[in-house]
Amino acid sequence: MEITDLLTSERVISSLHAPSKKQALQELSRRAAEITGLHERAIFDVLLERERLGTTGVGSGIAIPHGKLSDLANLFGVFARLEKPVDFDAVDEQPVDLIFLLLAPESAGADHLKALARISRLLRDRTLCERLRAATDQNSLFGLLTGENQNHAA
Repeated sequence: MEITDLLTSERVISSLHAPSKKQALQELSRRAAEITGLHERAIFDVLLERERLGTTGVGSGIAIPHGKLSDLANLFGVFARLEKPVDFDAVDEQPVDLIFLLLAPESAGADHLKALARISRLLRDRTLCERLRAATDQNSLFGLLTGENQNHAA
């Protein structure tokens, strides 16, 4: 699974204004609703339900909120860099400024887990995260996330 299976440049937000975890999730839900045609409240409720099970703030300033929706046809992602880091109840107690939202159909099964693993592997790269934080616009962020702007030797 590639990041381009989940994300398009239109689903990358270079500077999201959200002064709290709840507002970040609300804004991401709004953006996802605009693109998917699903109801914003349904998306937000699924994300909150998942947060109640345990934080999706995975550490190092990164959060991967996710959930499953019955009306969704395909895996769907939105990436946002926050204007200012917010408390996300992260496992390392550090504020979050990079968020990768993942939504999946109820029937996604293992594909949902594979997508989460792929996102997690991607965002574990400290150099990449530094570049994401330094990027100046949406297209640069998308290029970094998809590998188009990286000069990594294999």
